[in-house]
Amino acid sequence: MDDDVNGAIRNPPARLVVGISGASGAVYGARVLDALNDLGVESHLVVTKAALLTLSQETDLSPDELTAKASVVHKLGDVGATIASGSFRTLGMIVAPCSIKTMSEIATGVTSTLLTRAADVTLKERRPLVLMVRETPFHLGHLRTMTALAEMGAIIAPPLPALYARPSSIMEMVDQSVGRTLDLFGLDWRAVRRWEGLKS
Repeated sequence: MDDDVNGAIRNPPARLVVGISGASGAVYGARVLDALNDLGVESHLVVTKAALLTLSQETDLSPDELTAKASVVHKLGDVGATIASGSFRTLGMIVAPCSIKTMSEIATGVTSTLLTRAADVTLKERRPLVLMVRETPFHLGHLRTMTALAEMGAIIAPPLPALYARPSSIMEMVDQSVGRTLDLFGLDWRAVRRWEGLKS
């Protein structure tokens, strides 16, 4: 049987929902899509308008080049899309990067776009929802919102550099954060540099 006694899916399809919102760091979402392609995992992408603005400022990727990396692309306003329903089975969802606005909307359950609706569905179905929140410093309202989301079952995973991996470029830092985040879905990406203990 596919279902455990508590309703959790034992053998979900190799399919992940990817949201890209308007925080700095659109490259994280792009590299998540690259990683899923490497791993043979079907990606379902939804991107906000603000994310496309950020993409144009921070990378050389065009919107078409970004969406070409995904297996399936959903329109932001298409609340009838497959990923808006809990009956559409997935490994979960990652929002990379996750803006404070997007985080706050998910926390309230008042979802106005397909991205936040898909995140809400992920929570209600008790699937992993990973939010790569991009903001600093945090004020108390941010922290309380993150606490509320953690209590609902979301995983808050700001993309922070792992300096023990001795990254030699920004892209290596990005890939390490992306790979460690994919670990949370049981996906092992080749770009991750694993800790091997203290060097003598």
